[in-house]
Amino acid sequence: MTLSAAAAHAGAPETRITPVAAADLPPGVLSVVLKAAPGLKVIEAELKEREDRRYFDVEGVLPGGAEIEFDLLERNGAWEIVETQRDIAWTEAPAAVQTAAGKARPVRVIESTQNDGRVIYELFAAGQPKTPALEVSYKDGVAKVLAEAWPH
Repeated sequence: MTLSAAAAHAGAPETRITPVAAADLPPGVLSVVLKAAPGLKVIEAELKEREDRRYFDVEGVLPGGAEIEFDLLERNGAWEIVETQRDIAWTEAPAAVQTAAGKARPVRVIESTQNDGRVIYELFAAGQPKTPALEVSYKDGVAKVLAEAWPH
């Protein structure tokens, strides 16, 4: 079990992280993930517990070879995907996102699709692989730089 880097920031809630083998994932988690991505081969999973919430991060490879990650939240005893993440090239981000980010030239971009249709673009700077240097929210053609880290 480890403590997330986010907890190192003053006032950030502590997150307990426990690695989980693919074979040990709860059936409900596996069922939801496989329904969203048939044929997914689970590579890695973690249970994250923060502020009375339980999440699973499930990373895997799709049949075509693309990598994907699902973040699931437990609500009333059922697991729900709250975020789907994949790495993209910066040039694949919508023009509005690139404009909102200004002069940012990220070395890594994670596209995080939320279950409300919003997409969060996490932009990583060179030499800072753990925490995004900038996050941009995008919904209905409107991009906005976030002042605080997105909660998922």
